[in-house]
Amino acid sequence: MTGYGRSDDEWDLLTEAGLELLIEQARLGAPTTYTDFDAALRRRTGLRGFDFDQESERAAIGRLLGLIVERDYETTGLLISALVRYLNANDAGPGFYALAVQRGLLPPKPSALAKEKFWIDQVNALHAYYGSSRGNG
Repeated sequence: MTGYGRSDDEWDLLTEAGLELLIEQARLGAPTTYTDFDAALRRRTGLRGFDFDQESERAAIGRLLGLIVERDYETTGLLISALVRYLNANDAGPGFYALAVQRGLLPPKPSALAKEKFWIDQVNALHAYYGSSRGNG
């Protein structure tokens, strides 16, 4: 799993901490931004953050979100990365939609309306799942 200048241990730590962060956001009923997510990861793990000015680092955080989804999906059947959005934007990034298409949750080349509905449905379902007693343990 080594890649993007990070060790397997770093990826594992980032994945675990990232999932915990997103579960907390789901319980709060609030999304987060890539910037805030990165800052919280740095605080919790002590690892270097992601440099969003570099394309490779943007790809690396996308990979991290994919790893987090993989870890959570079997439990929830949802894409928990829906809770991470661009600063000053109202939906998830393109990687979220690409993952949804890859998993067969959205058709190839979905319309903007289909993407928006899917994202909203995922966010609402995550809040419902983690806000319930079964998601609190």
